[in-house]
Amino acid sequence: MPEPAAWRYQKIIRPMFDLPVVRRVFVNARVLTMVGDQVIESGFVEIENGKITAVGAMSDLGSTDAEQIDCTGMTIMPGMINSHAHLAWDGVHDLARQSMDDAVEISAYKSASNMLKNLRAGVTLVRDLGMNKANFFAKQAIEQGIFPGPRLLICGEAIIQTGGHTYWCCREASGADEMRRAVREQVRGGADLIKIMACHDTLEFTDAELEAVIDESHRNGLPITAHATYNDCINRVAQFGVDCVEHGGSMTDDTIQILVDKKIPIVTTFAPLVMQANEEVARKFNIPEWKIEERKKAVANPSRYTGLVNAAKAGVPIAFGTDAGSPAVGHEIVAPELKFMVKIGVVTDNYAALRSATIVAARISQLDSKIGTLEAGKDADLIVIDGNPLADLDALERVQATYIAGKQMIGVGN
Repeated sequence: MPEPAAWRYQKIIRPMFDLPVVRRVFVNARVLTMVGDQVIESGFVEIENGKITAVGAMSDLGSTDAEQIDCTGMTIMPGMINSHAHLAWDGVHDLARQSMDDAVEISAYKSASNMLKNLRAGVTLVRDLGMNKANFFAKQAIEQGIFPGPRLLICGEAIIQTGGHTYWCCREASGADEMRRAVREQVRGGADLIKIMACHDTLEFTDAELEAVIDESHRNGLPITAHATYNDCINRVAQFGVDCVEHGGSMTDDTIQILVDKKIPIVTTFAPLVMQANEEVARKFNIPEWKIEERKKAVANPSRYTGLVNAAKAGVPIAFGTDAGSPAVGHEIVAPELKFMVKIGVVTDNYAALRSATIVAARISQLDSKIGTLEAGKDADLIVIDGNPLADLDALERVQATYIAGKQMIGVGN
């Protein structure tokens, strides 16, 4: 394994922000375990020492001296995972100008604000896919107890060819050796994965560069994911051996088969289209009228999503991501993304949508042995929702409490 990031050598005498881990049992709840389609209509979840110790029907709950929390009329499910987000973007202003103009201190404040928004929205893990180097420090702040936030998986700086797509917030590199150096810099900083920007209007990276950046990631034991938005790019990065595709797009049957054969998942990100196509919302964020019209046409065009729908039907895992931080896409935006996934058919129903944000996402990040379902022995990452998201995904707007490893991060009475 690579050497740990320098901050991991620091001795922390006492966290600045810490919460107690209390033995609790949530009772009288609708429990969505995310184990298949399992629903326990009147159930309980018991947690102790940061772990789930028992899950079941109320009729199976014996006597207990744990603190009881009555969840009548509420739903308990695993904490959600946003597999594509950018903590240091504020969801309001132009991405390029923020990336070039924001002082590092402002990026830190924006990240902190968005970490709180995630917790309030029931997101307990964020896969931060880059904005300069801000996510290195966000992860340090959370893990050292400096500031509360969700679990983080970070890429450090996304890696691009010199002058490539979004060069203004990424690590530019040219040539195979420089690609390897760029990967090593992210590893040194404490990255959990590597991200590359593999295309925009054209394909990016030479074959030698693409081979080098993927090989170096894997040589350091890190998965690598690629921004890839149309068939030729998706096909290319899949052939070269990336572990995940971000966004996705049009795909031929041949490309889909490669994804299936290599077990490469896709993290879809429809929220920018959906939110910017909503005239009332978009105008509040000064989205230009031409952009609103463009987004409305995109949302209304089912053929645009045929490749993704066919990929899902073929067995390609589809995970929830929102591109949070994009204009009009705050880190609290969850339900619009999931509802659109159901609408176009990349997931079959509301439960499948919720699985895309829990166990499917946990598998993609190789954390399914710890989180993603409500099962005894797993970490107590769970949320309490007022209502039933199986009947109406908008119930996710009413998260009442969020727990990470048994710690109550937000909730009534905090």
